Amino acid sequence: MATKSLLARKNKLSEPKEQLRFLSNGIFADGKLPSFTEKLKVSQQFPLNPNSIEILQINVGYMCNQVCAHCHVDAGPDRKEIMTRETMLQCLDVIKNTKAHTLDLTGGAPEMNPNFRWFVEEASKIGVNDFIVRSNLTILRSNPKYYDLPEFFKKHNIHVVSSMPHYTQDMTDRQRGSGVFKLSIKALEELNAVGYGKEGSGLQLDLVYNPTGAFLPADQKALENDFKKALKRDFNIEFNNLFVITNLPISRFLEYLIASDNYEDYMYALVEAFNPAAVANVMCKNTISVSWDGYLYDCDFNQMLDLKVASKVQHISAYNEKVLQNRAIITSQHCYGCTAGAGSSCQGSLPNPSEGGAT
Repeated sequence: MATKSLLARKNKLSEPKEQLRFLSNGIFADGKLPSFTEKLKVSQQFPLNPNSIEILQINVGYMCNQVCAHCHVDAGPDRKEIMTRETMLQCLDVIKNTKAHTLDLTGGAPEMNPNFRWFVEEASKIGVNDFIVRSNLTILRSNPKYYDLPEFFKKHNIHVVSSMPHYTQDMTDRQRGSGVFKLSIKALEELNAVGYGKEGSGLQLDLVYNPTGAFLPADQKALENDFKKALKRDFNIEFNNLFVITNLPISRFLEYLIASDNYEDYMYALVEAFNPAAVANVMCKNTISVSWDGYLYDCDFNQMLDLKVASKVQHISAYNEKVLQNRAIITSQHCYGCTAGAGSSCQGSLPNPSEGGAT
């Protein structure tokens, strides 16, 4: 497993343009597989347009205490991109006036931003229906200065969404690094101790599962049942929901697919599993993603490919919900990952996809 980001290793895939070039050539350029745009046209869903903006997802920095094999952010300890307080103030201005009901903080490890606690406190004063912090769990036990975060989250009624690749040590450490599983279990125990995931507590604790290899995830409900049974039996750990997310073929997961000679097979699997019914509920339809430097994207994945929104409003400082509402969503071949099978988003499998088939 790599110990540095693609950027630190000067891997050519650290460049978004190189990733997009790779995704547009080969089996897509020679016609073996249809482009995502072609699929949308066949299902009469092109261009893809947003619904009302319900989720404001803010990436407060790419710094992380882990270097995970599947990471679409290419996060790690060597990444220095961090949202400043000035940009956070611009975000707070938007939160005060947005019609979005969900605020979703992500990273990297968002807790590593030096202004993280201040931002959470200020955003909490404004009030949103659902205030999410996406945590990798191990950060909560990586340094004594983070040990009180479970209590901090509880104080501000934060909805904690935590990465947990598997309920076994081998599968988790294979994707996220040696020792990650034990630290994750300890962090979950600490969150349970203050009430998170406990029935009737009102403190929401959800876990996120990504497949550990070049395959599509199994049924979300079945996996959730397996996770709940195993974590309760082995560690007496409780949580609310499991979100199942398909790995998108970008950044370090793309590197893995190429290195393991699985890229073409994986793309065939995604294309063959395309579900036109899932398109209606993909995250870009109701989300605006804000990067560490304040630029706006249709989703977190487009952010990592530097595909800014197709709008005259491209920065949080000029945020205008009405203008953003009238944009067309930018897509590329990576979008197949969000429309395969039941569909996938940062909130897990998508609701109410039609039964059956790929087209």
